[in-house]
This record gives sequence, C-alpha cells and structure tokens, in this order.
Amino acid sequence: MLTKETIMSIKRTLLNLILNLVVFGLFQATSAKAAELKIEDIASFQRIINAQIEAFKTGDAKSAYSFAAPSVKNLFSSPQSFINMVRRGYRPVYRPQSFKFGSVTNELGRPTQRVNVVGPEGLLWVALYGFERQKDGVWKISGVLLFQPGGFDA
Repeated sequence: MLTKETIMSIKRTLLNLILNLVVFGLFQATSAKAAELKIEDIASFQRIINAQIEAFKTGDAKSAYSFAAPSVKNLFSSPQSFINMVRRGYRPVYRPQSFKFGSVTNELGRPTQRVNVVGPEGLLWVALYGFERQKDGVWKISGVLLFQPGGFDA
C-alpha cells in the first residue's frame, strides 16, 4: 500500500514531467536565432529573469506573470494559477539560493538563456529560459526547462 507521502511524490513527479513536456513543446516554434541577437537582447533576457525571480521571492504573482508570453498565459489564465504552478513545479527558480547566467543559445529552437541555479536545498539546477519577441518588440518568457546537470529530472 502506498503512503500519502509516496502518492504526493509521484503526483509531483508526473506534474513536473508534464510541465516540462508542455514547455519543451512551446520551444519548438521558430523565432530569432541566437546568432541574430544583439547585446541589448541578451541584457533584456537577464533583466527579465532577474525581475521575475525577484517577483517570485516577494510573492508578487502579478509582476511575475507579466513576464510570461501569451502562450504561457493561455495555459495559466491568472497570476495566481501561474505562481502556484511555479511554486509546485519550479521550486529552484521560485526560491533560489543563488543563480548565475550562462550562455545564450538556440538550444531549444528559440533564443534560450541558460541559468545555473542553486535551489533552496542547495542542489545545482540548470534552467533554460526560452524567449519570444512580441509584435511590439518586447521579449517575453515562453517557457523554462528545468533539470539537474546530467539528466532531465525536474
């Protein structure tokens, strides 16, 4: 017989798997290539990630949600549902001990900012932030693929 804790752990693992598959699917659309990006674009990515993580730290769901692309907002129709998903499935970026920006690539089919994150338990994670440029020229986060180095275990 499975304990309540085991069942909850299985549910969290399945939720993370589903979220990563959805996010990975969002990354498949074509967008600007990393080689075409300007220094200002990369600075925007880092400013946006910093601001969103700060919003997570302060519990400002509305601000954190404002950085999400329409494709993400279609999945999470309110700031509260969005921040609840992040709290449950993306704890390392929700409450990081620290983080450091890595390279910008086209790793997932669109401009992708790599971020090395030390999560709340002190474990190292890699967060790949996908970006899409909006019609008004503003960059928005189209998804985050989170994994520990050496695997895709979120």
